[in-house]
Amino acid sequence: MRRVTHRLMLVGLALLACSASSPRTVLYEKQSPYTFISVTQDAEGRRYLQFDQTGALQSVVWPGQPLKLELPYTQVSMVGLAFVPEPKRILVVGLGGGAMPMFLRAVVPAAHIDVVDIDPDVVKVAKEYFGFREDERLRAHVADGRGFVEAARPPYDLVFLDAYGPDSIPEHLATLEFLAAVRARLAEGGAVVGNVWEFPPNTRFDSMVRTWQVGFQQLYTFDVEGSGNRILVGLAHARKQERAALEARAEKLERAKGLPFDLSEHIADGYEDATKRKPRGQVLKDAALPKPKAAPTPSP
Repeated sequence: MRRVTHRLMLVGLALLACSASSPRTVLYEKQSPYTFISVTQDAEGRRYLQFDQTGALQSVVWPGQPLKLELPYTQVSMVGLAFVPEPKRILVVGLGGGAMPMFLRAVVPAAHIDVVDIDPDVVKVAKEYFGFREDERLRAHVADGRGFVEAARPPYDLVFLDAYGPDSIPEHLATLEFLAAVRARLAEGGAVVGNVWEFPPNTRFDSMVRTWQVGFQQLYTFDVEGSGNRILVGLAHARKQERAALEARAEKLERAKGLPFDLSEHIADGYEDATKRKPRGQVLKDAALPKPKAAPTPSP
């Protein structure tokens, strides 16, 4: 009970920080086919992306400064680069304001990066308001993440799943069958990084962790200090990844790229080998997904 209360306080504080921050200028608002989209800017030039009018931030970006990851979960997500230091191909499911793919483009410039988002308005907003730019190595695709993953294409060294909201989970992107499709797209030695909200507000958190345990040979989790986010890293091989080795790789990356945040400290403070954690929750499977509605019968 104490842990749940603590997490509830952290989520509340994160949402409160959103609403209590300095006044921001509204740059864009629109109801897309999928969500309400709001873009605002503060007096220092940071731009904020919010969905669904819930107060939860999807992205915070300093346009033109890709190394400055503002949201803590985006910083911790880069533990993926400690698991796979020199990825050749990267997939990001969920664009938002483009903070993570722009960071990856700057830090691993030789990598090919695909970003997929189901909402064309989100892609448009990322380009017009957040400085997201496609080039020969960074491509945005408007598509459903699952369909994109299941299509035949070359394998990826790193896959980032950033399509889960605090309480809005695309159910077909959380099942064991979906994770199996992601795993099938991994190159040898690759890793899958997921940003998942804990309970509360995510009532499926325990089941999502359990599904990742079953879906991968190894599972590591990382706390995100001061927030309700948890970063999951799934591996399709059995070679253990010790905390000290991950920290050393992160420190090497920090020195080489001049990162403005301490990735190795995030690893030191948040690392947990959850491969054999006592199971909680039920494995999420396609069979439990809502049945698609039948097409209406044409009138005679």
